[in-house]
Amino acid sequence: MSRPLSELDKRKQISVRGIAQVEDVTEVKKGFNRHLHFSLIKDRNVATPRDYYFALAHCVKDHLVSRWIRTQQHYFEKDPKRVYYLSLEFYMGRALQNTMINIGLQGTVDEALYQMGLDIEELEDMEQDAGLGNGGLGRLAACFLDSMATLAMPAVGYGIRYDYGIFTQRIRNFEQSEEPDDWLRFGCPWEKARPEYMIPVNFFGRVMDTPDGKRWTDTQIVYAMPYDNPVPGYNNNVVNTLRLWSAKSPIEFNLKFFNDGDYIQAVLDRNLAENISRVLYPNDNMFEGKELRLKQQYFLSAASLADIVRRYKSSKFAQSKNPHEAMKFMHEKVAIQLNDTHPSISIPELMRILVDEEKLTWDEAWHVTTNVFAYTNHTVLPEALERWPTSLLQSMLPRHLEIIYQINFFWMQQIEKQYPGDFDRMRRMSMVEEDGEKRINMARLSIVGAHAVNGVAAIHTEILKRDIFRDFFEIFPDKFQNKTNGITPRRWLLLCNPGLADLICEKIGDDWPVHLDQLAQLKKWAKDPSFQRAIAKVKQENKFKLASILEHDYGVKINASSMFDIQVKRIHEYKRQLLNLLYIVTMYNRIKRDPTANFVPRTVMIGGKAAPGYYMAKKIIQLICKVGHAVNNDPIVGDKLKVVYLENYRVTLAEKIMPASDLSQQLSTAGTEASGTGNMKFMLNGALTIGTLDGANIEMAEEMGMENIFIFGMTVEEVEALQKRGYNAWDYYNRNAELKQCIDQISGGYYSPGNPDEFKDVTNMLMQYDRFLTFADFDDYVQKQDAVSATYSNQAKWLEMSIHNIASSGKFSSDRTISEYARQIWGIEPSYEKLPNPHDVV
Repeated sequence: MSRPLSELDKRKQISVRGIAQVEDVTEVKKGFNRHLHFSLIKDRNVATPRDYYFALAHCVKDHLVSRWIRTQQHYFEKDPKRVYYLSLEFYMGRALQNTMINIGLQGTVDEALYQMGLDIEELEDMEQDAGLGNGGLGRLAACFLDSMATLAMPAVGYGIRYDYGIFTQRIRNFEQSEEPDDWLRFGCPWEKARPEYMIPVNFFGRVMDTPDGKRWTDTQIVYAMPYDNPVPGYNNNVVNTLRLWSAKSPIEFNLKFFNDGDYIQAVLDRNLAENISRVLYPNDNMFEGKELRLKQQYFLSAASLADIVRRYKSSKFAQSKNPHEAMKFMHEKVAIQLNDTHPSISIPELMRILVDEEKLTWDEAWHVTTNVFAYTNHTVLPEALERWPTSLLQSMLPRHLEIIYQINFFWMQQIEKQYPGDFDRMRRMSMVEEDGEKRINMARLSIVGAHAVNGVAAIHTEILKRDIFRDFFEIFPDKFQNKTNGITPRRWLLLCNPGLADLICEKIGDDWPVHLDQLAQLKKWAKDPSFQRAIAKVKQENKFKLASILEHDYGVKINASSMFDIQVKRIHEYKRQLLNLLYIVTMYNRIKRDPTANFVPRTVMIGGKAAPGYYMAKKIIQLICKVGHAVNNDPIVGDKLKVVYLENYRVTLAEKIMPASDLSQQLSTAGTEASGTGNMKFMLNGALTIGTLDGANIEMAEEMGMENIFIFGMTVEEVEALQKRGYNAWDYYNRNAELKQCIDQISGGYYSPGNPDEFKDVTNMLMQYDRFLTFADFDDYVQKQDAVSATYSNQAKWLEMSIHNIASSGKFSSDRTISEYARQIWGIEPSYEKLPNPHDVV
């Protein structure tokens, strides 16, 4: 049954959400009932909540489709330069509420469902997350799509429609287990299959020399079936497209099996082809050199490039030239962004298309290719850089390996010319690595084959220029750029924190969702007691809501007045969840030592998934859960300290966590986190940050002032100096009694009484081969955490800092990031033009 409309609900229907008009409400109810009727008429008379959800989703989609069609017509008529964003991951989350907000339908739908006795939140909870990504890289791609549509950019995202997205995490007996994410089991109401644009993708085979040039023949064919998903811009009637490819087997049977009478085997073999889009690889910041992974990368690249070439050839610009000449100017109308090296096989694929099929000369094709592509680097961790064995490429993509060798041959000639006799430099810069197994370095191919290379935070870009790609920067200083990441304020404030959004609207109006720098106007109210009280009230409401969810899901009674101290991200040694854990154990020991001491109550929440094969990350999760069990069940501790492991962290859970957070923990060793975007989401929602000078934390501190953030730990330069001197964990262990007690307890079985050696591997790593120098930052971290507690006790000061965080978030809108890509890399202008609403009566 529906809840009554609260004051907050009523406010949601005004301000930036739009007022619900009577005729609009009637129209929504008619559309909803029509779709519900058709879903029920099939096989039953009683509607389930899922029937209601699908009826609502299709009703909302009705309002979207006319805008979608009008947008594509607009692009065709204007014939602008188009942007194509290639990414193996798009971590989209749910679409329903985001779509309603962006097309101004939220208040109308809320009122219509209320009148019909339905609860909109209950229906929204029926939607499956589209979890087609691992973490930051995939979520960034989703934010970029939102911004490109909001800025009316003629853009298409290309990815893979995985049958199974990022796994569902379950915590059983304190350990992570994985379950498949069958997100499509009930169907997806948003997508539209487009079989008329299905594309053949070739694998294996051999290369023949013919009088007309090279020919790739005797290949195995897999078909790429496109599914289009609408991406609505905010309040501008623009709807762009995310095209996801699904692998389909060719209609023909394997004749050998068929003729031998093994009909069943012939049918089963068809499934092998379709395995390409079966599952998302669950590794984050870890190279997986498997055949299926390379197949996925080429499948995405080949299907997308064939589609891009088809679109270009049908454009007015290309139609105005003769077909052969038109291909020489493709870069004037096409920009392709490679989201990391995953789609970088696109570079030799475009060369193959231009040289072998379109018959351009090598130099003509190379000129087009290098002006079409741009490459974003997302990591400095050596284990994440992609290096494909030439033996695998020779078997699966023989023509592409030939092209890579030829690209590398001309590249080595250029290096030899610039640096005669410098063979070590040639070795360092060759795309072909010959130490051990012969491999192709995809990052080097991407740098040479693109006209722009960017990092994703200022410090990350500097590390690329002076360290990881130093040799390349010396040759191409103008090619390297920085594009600091951003987040979409529509999902990460307007959608997830409507109470705060409405407070902001009352103060500065309702333009800020597309001009986030306007939040800076809030700084003048940072010390205003009434505004502070309003901010505190919204925060407390969000904390009560999250506490209720946690109590229901985990059976842990949460003190909603405690500080909500949160670290959510993938579990990885470099992100240093262990540093957080060591402080939890330190706090626990302090309470046990003196239960009557004055202590600021905390609820520490840690969440994130570990790659299934990453042993140490899974042990870290187990240790956190064991420590949490001990803390939460110790009567001496009471509600002074609680530890909750947030199971199955995902976009939808993040939307509940960010608005309720008081403290955000960003603990990566300086120089290891490329940027981070979770840090920005916390900041936008008024959480304070404790963090290192790493990734975007540095730029956040610059925007808000060091007095509004808790920075601790070594700088990049200090990390490098310590590594040169030699890091000895024992020095820190012997010097700090609290640290020593923590390690002794963990290694001695205090938190694993049934198995004292349970966490020996964790403590051995920390003591003997910790690449990320956890102990070196422990002292400073503890001191800063104590400062956090002291500041939280002074709520006026805390709220002043919180308001400064919100007000300083303008730079971290993905709209700003995308505008920089557009102007400085793609050569197009963002636009705030609003297309006509197709439903308006002219």
